[in-house]
Amino acid sequence: MIQTQLYIDGQWQSPIDQGTRAIVSPADESVIAQAAEATRADARLAIAAARRAFDGPWRQTTIRERARLLNRIAELIHRDAEKLAHLESLNTGKTLTESRTDMGDIAATFRYFAGLVASESGAVNEAPHHVISRTLREPVGVCGLITPWNYPLLQAAWKIAPALGAGNTVVIKPSNLTPLTTHHFTQLVAELDLPPGVFNLVTGGAEVGAELAESLDVDLVSFTGGAFAGESIMKAATGNFKRIGLELGGKNPNIVFADADLDAAVDYALNAAFFHAGQVCSAGSRLMVEDSIYDAFIGRLAERLPRIVIGNGFHGETQMGPVQSAQQHEKILGMVQAGIAEGARLVHGGKRPAGDVYKKGYWLEPTLLADVTAGMKIAKEEIFGPVITAERFRSEEEALRAANDTPYGLAAAVWTRDLDKANRMSRALRFGTVWVNDYHPYFPEAPWGGYKASGIGRELARIGLDEYTELKHSYINLAPKAMGWFGA
Repeated sequence: MIQTQLYIDGQWQSPIDQGTRAIVSPADESVIAQAAEATRADARLAIAAARRAFDGPWRQTTIRERARLLNRIAELIHRDAEKLAHLESLNTGKTLTESRTDMGDIAATFRYFAGLVASESGAVNEAPHHVISRTLREPVGVCGLITPWNYPLLQAAWKIAPALGAGNTVVIKPSNLTPLTTHHFTQLVAELDLPPGVFNLVTGGAEVGAELAESLDVDLVSFTGGAFAGESIMKAATGNFKRIGLELGGKNPNIVFADADLDAAVDYALNAAFFHAGQVCSAGSRLMVEDSIYDAFIGRLAERLPRIVIGNGFHGETQMGPVQSAQQHEKILGMVQAGIAEGARLVHGGKRPAGDVYKKGYWLEPTLLADVTAGMKIAKEEIFGPVITAERFRSEEEALRAANDTPYGLAAAVWTRDLDKANRMSRALRFGTVWVNDYHPYFPEAPWGGYKASGIGRELARIGLDEYTELKHSYINLAPKAMGWFGA
């Protein structure tokens, strides 16, 4: 059985109160690990270590040294990719194929930020010949990074790479449900010759996250997760007006017009909703189909849903694994029943699959709820599971109005052969990412984040590095002369 520890000030250690948490397999509910369960006291030790490192030797590292560090981390991830993918699938339930893809994306993220950091230099401003005026970006300081349970290491990489690359020190708290890959990643970091305190790992529950958000010695907190927890972090961060980055939920419309390539649109509607059993903040679970093709589109989805292979993520034929936890399982079933009660039509799924192999674990059939209307709860609230809700619309204006009528604004997609329509919709949809004739692609070079309740700030891209810096104007007068203004 896997045993994890905390990593504080360059040392592996147990929590002060020796607390542990059982980590459970979502496939069969067996205990797969005992993880160290930190408290506020442990978090304070980690924060203090990060503060000392930032105020001490880490401030002297050069851009080139930090770029080399990120490239070295990418090499170690590549070296241990199979081990990391195995842990990710074991802990989250996703297919091994998906986890292997994640590891490649994680290594690419570190390489991208390594290249970006290596190209950094301050801008020289126009000034008199006796003045040096520069615009500089400097590290924020101590960064508290809080990551979710659905993409534990990928989301961690999106934060760790720019944080370390910009010259900050880090205290990371992974979800207490899925800490295993972040723990192994920390083992990789421990192989490197970093000053103690630059990178710290504290695994635990909400009180650890609260300490990171409230501490006056933390200069920035970046959180990915649910809106309720994000709200709490935002309020707590006001204690010292620390910088915050929030990547929260989404209710993401996947809009299909009648002139779309229907073969591709049907296929991507399934990809949008059922990767990682729908436990993706950008999942295209809100399907919106133009009225003239609605019935045919629903019929084609209904034909394919029963053929989706549900099973253990380590089996090669598996296309969709379980959801991650009992709590999530119950929530999704409750949302499906609420939708049916509101008048949605259950086309397929909505229950645990039949068979002995599915009696233990958090299994759900891929589910399709048709004839959903924009006012229903399931059309507005994030389900975060393998469920498609399907609505019909009759005009471009109606589709746009309904799609934007949500508190969220993370991602959306539009399917059409009409490029003028695609451009109009892309510009008018109030979402951080809008795909046309595709779903789910992201790149380290492109920003990620949302409008409205989907968060604050952006990850990835150049702006993702800037989030971890402070902007400074440096003005040096090389030949000061008395002005002789006052009392001369």
